[in-house]
Amino acid sequence: MSERPDESNKPIESESLLPIDEHVEEIQDAEGRKVRHRGVYLLPNLFTTANLFAGFFAIISAVNGNFYVAAATVFVAMVLDSLDGRVARLTNTQSAFGAEYDSLSDMVAFGLAPAVLAYQWALSELGNVGLTVAFIYVACAALRLARFNTQIGKVDKRWFIGLASPAAAGVVAGSVWAIWALDETGVSGADLPLVLVMFYALLVAAAGLLMVSNIKYYSFKDLDLKGRVPFVAILVVVLVFAVIFSDPPRILLLIFLVYAVSGPVQFLLRRRNRAEG
Repeated sequence: MSERPDESNKPIESESLLPIDEHVEEIQDAEGRKVRHRGVYLLPNLFTTANLFAGFFAIISAVNGNFYVAAATVFVAMVLDSLDGRVARLTNTQSAFGAEYDSLSDMVAFGLAPAVLAYQWALSELGNVGLTVAFIYVACAALRLARFNTQIGKVDKRWFIGLASPAAAGVVAGSVWAIWALDETGVSGADLPLVLVMFYALLVAAAGLLMVSNIKYYSFKDLDLKGRVPFVAILVVVLVFAVIFSDPPRILLLIFLVYAVSGPVQFLLRRRNRAEG
């Protein structure tokens, strides 16, 4: 009786009949055996690709001076980013490829796009200082995403270590959206007093530094979206949507500002309680 060769020890083929090599991913099954899968999951990666396109479109819109569209598109990217992970978990289609692809898409949508938008809208008025602030935000976003990937499965999923990149993008892009919407013709950074432009630069830099900080932020990942809830919860959700759609730019900016500040406030309260204890 001949023994069946162990396919898990075979080297991954480097050549393919296709012009583009097929993706091969090796995982462990429930019994600890290595299983090799060829190809990628389509459904969650469609949302990730849409997220990537939204970030790319936001950059192009910002370069062309369509700041209102660029800021709104960043928020569209947030919705798409929240869907790809949930769809992957609900359909049991998580993969290492999907996780890496999601991080690269997030870097474009929540790292590059907000920084380019901020620079084109207002930071360019500060010359090299504005360029430096925009780069600080981009660098912090890259560092935050890289650190997040190394902490998967090692930290409590209820908390983010540092401000999540979509939330930081919400602060940066939300400020542009809210101020731009003050006038029908649009308010750009060139129309603002220098003091306000400098304040916005500090806001962008602070959002970047919060991403790489060790401050904990609630992740909302422990919320049970599949279980039953009281009927009144649906009414609360409807009310929340009604409030947001009454004035999306300013309401969304307020939400992300409160979330960004919540981390440092809780950090200071915990330090004070420890000091008093």
